[in-house]
Amino acid sequence: MRRLITALAATAVLGAPLAAQTIAITGGTVYPVSGPKLENATVLMRDGRIVAVGTNVTIPAGAQRIDATGKWVTPGLVNAYTQLGVVEVGAVTETRDVSARGRDAISAAFTVWDGLNPASVLLAPARNEGVTTVGVIPGSGLIAGQAAIVDLVDGTATDMVRRAPVAMVATMTPPGGQGNVPASRGELQVRLREILSDVRAYMRNRAAYERAESRELAVSRADLEALIPVVQGRLPMLVQADRASDIDAALRLSREFGFKLIVGGGAEAWQVADRLKAANVPVLTGAMSNLPSSFTTLGARQESVGLLRRAGVSVAIIGNGGGDEETFNARNIRYEAGNAVAYGATWDDALRAITLAPAEVFGVADRIGSLAVGKDANVVVWSGDPFEFRTDAEHVFIRGRSVKAPSRQDQLMERYKTLPPTYRTP
Repeated sequence: MRRLITALAATAVLGAPLAAQTIAITGGTVYPVSGPKLENATVLMRDGRIVAVGTNVTIPAGAQRIDATGKWVTPGLVNAYTQLGVVEVGAVTETRDVSARGRDAISAAFTVWDGLNPASVLLAPARNEGVTTVGVIPGSGLIAGQAAIVDLVDGTATDMVRRAPVAMVATMTPPGGQGNVPASRGELQVRLREILSDVRAYMRNRAAYERAESRELAVSRADLEALIPVVQGRLPMLVQADRASDIDAALRLSREFGFKLIVGGGAEAWQVADRLKAANVPVLTGAMSNLPSSFTTLGARQESVGLLRRAGVSVAIIGNGGGDEETFNARNIRYEAGNAVAYGATWDDALRAITLAPAEVFGVADRIGSLAVGKDANVVVWSGDPFEFRTDAEHVFIRGRSVKAPSRQDQLMERYKTLPPTYRTP
């Protein structure tokens, strides 16, 4: 009896259902992403996992049925580059937990997910638009800190974080500011080489460092420890780089120190697509910018996603090309994908770029990103093509639980849709 009580308590703590829950989404056009689309197909979910996908699925007695006839069924969308949960109002400092002060713009030990706010009112609008998973990326700095992959479930921050860390985040653009901060690209690259070289030195002589018998190193002990997995090739470095020459510099740095590289932003990545393909480096980029926003993005073009994919580069589509749009617009990732299709990407590539591709980039493709047996049941039922403005996400499941509910925006709209008599125009 004691063992049974202990097991039940553990199950409750983990948030797993105590009773079996089986849901069958039937009759829809299913886009598994990892395989061809299936007409008049069924997706069967049980206890938060996908247990069957196909056109000849036996539905158990007692299963909850959702008729998706005439609907489209896809995996939950993954927006790989956001600040959801760590920025509420961009202009209000007390609602921003996205950046660390660090020392000389170095904050490698900073773990952004420790500031995650599961009560953020911005989570519901993203969920209601079919976004089930996001990358939470730390903000500014030469080395800004560590990123996490987060499911937009109701619960605590512990419940939400799927995997952390998934990348160390850095930049190839001088961050500016005062103090010992690189003022030019050449100085920035020198600084990065110094830091990574010191990480190697620290790994070889950790005991001497602890005895204060080594030379002074460029960053703190905590930052050195955090960078060890990068130098060992176990944790990728997500480098924000838009200019083609900056991307080329990041590729050189990656070869020199042997770390796995991910390019974020990538406004001019299409210009070095062949080098990115040869190095097997994925790119996180967008398709909305048709005008340069700075001198580092003079070569930006909306055809970038299609050009990169035709060159064989793995692409994850992110908002506004660099994830720096207002946090509440994280929900618009499907329109970014639709725009990529309008400018030359294939529809299938665009869907993959907001589902399976980002899951692969961040090492969680074994659990999310496609509709396959054994994966977590992150599933969306759409009224039509998800890239079209008029399409609604009618049902959204995360880990097999329905999460679609009125957001704060919906509640405010209902509240003020009909003005009381005292506010009406005579």
